[in-house]
Amino acid sequence: MPHELKPIKPKRISDQVFDQLRELIFRGEFKAGEKILTERELAEAFGVSRTSVRDAINKLVVMGLLDQKQGQGTFVRLPESSEKSVLATMVESQDASITDLLEVRMGLECNAAALAASRAVEKDFQFMEKSIEEMQKEVKSGRLGNEADASFHMAIAYATNNPLQVFIMKNFYDFLFTGIKVNLEGLYKVPGNIVTILNQHQAIYQAIREHNPEAAHGAMKLHINFVYHFFGGRVGD
Repeated sequence: MPHELKPIKPKRISDQVFDQLRELIFRGEFKAGEKILTERELAEAFGVSRTSVRDAINKLVVMGLLDQKQGQGTFVRLPESSEKSVLATMVESQDASITDLLEVRMGLECNAAALAASRAVEKDFQFMEKSIEEMQKEVKSGRLGNEADASFHMAIAYATNNPLQVFIMKNFYDFLFTGIKVNLEGLYKVPGNIVTILNQHQAIYQAIREHNPEAAHGAMKLHINFVYHFFGGRVGD
């Protein structure tokens, strides 16, 4: 007996608008706290109705990615403070340390790098390159470059073509770079560390660019081990 086949349903216009806006937020193209275009401007840019834009924005508000402020406009939501973050609450209740978080990150991101090496397309490579370039510019300007660092890892998450991987990593990085910002700043401020991290990013990118899952996995493992070692531990030699 043949398998039951279901008719293909075309994707709603509002869902396509939602997908594009969500990607811009997750990739860091729309920065936290930034005011986005008005409904009218977005409708004109997308070439769709304001109703489709409104539906997409409402969905993003419900997801906690956008905030609508009466009389001011729509803004990219700032990451939750450590007092409000669900992840922060869980970490605190389980008495978890930053090294515990990095062990989780090891599993998530080594797998992500390997998947990205198999699935990445030219668009993904462009975002990785842009993040590396932005981090280099930030460092030369005397800043930490941590936002560009997060964007690089989010670009890898997107290259997995797995929406759950992207969503989990977005929440994970919001916590890492906001909830425990003081700890991470210590990593970036040690002389030579940023150069090392940039070189490691380049090695990860190159392995993914060459579509070499094993090398990408290994390069990411080396990178996270470096961070882990800074905080007093080591994950799997």
